Amino acid sequence: KEDIVTVSDEYAPEHLQLLTEENDWYKDRLTNYGSLFVGEGSTVTHGDKCSGTNHILPTKGAARYSGGLNVQKFLKVLTWQELSAEANREFSAVGSRISRAEGMDGHARSCDWRLNKYFPDKKWDFEVVDQGIILK
Repeated sequence: KEDIVTVSDEYAPEHLQLLTEENDWYKDRLTNYGSLFVGEGSTVTHGDKCSGTNHILPTKGAARYSGGLNVQKFLKVLTWQELSAEANREFSAVGSRISRAEGMDGHARSCDWRLNKYFPDKKWDFEVVDQGIILK
C-alpha cells in the first residue's frame, strides 16, 4: 500500500479516484493530486461539473507543488516580519554572511547596519562593514 501512495504522489495526477476497501487509509496518506474522488459515490464528473470543486486542476505533475484553482488563489496573503534587537544577533549575522557569499552586498550591508546599531561593541568573526551612519 505504501508503494502505491509513493507512486501516486510521484505521478501527481490531475484526477485520482479511490475505489478500495481502505479509502480512508489512502485519503489520509496521499498528498499530491489535483482532486481526489473517494469511493464509488463520487466521480470526476461531479468534481468537474457540479460538486463545488472545479475542473481547473494542476496537470503534468504540478500537483506535487500546487492544488486546483479555488477561492484561496484569489485571496491576497500578506506576510510581515518584526525582529527585536536581540533577534538580530542571529538573523543579521546569518543574513550578512549568506548575502555576502551570494555577492549581494546591499543585502549584507543592511544586516551589517543592524549589527553595528544593536551590538556596537561586539567583535564579529566575519566581515561586518561599518557604514558610519547609526540612527537613534
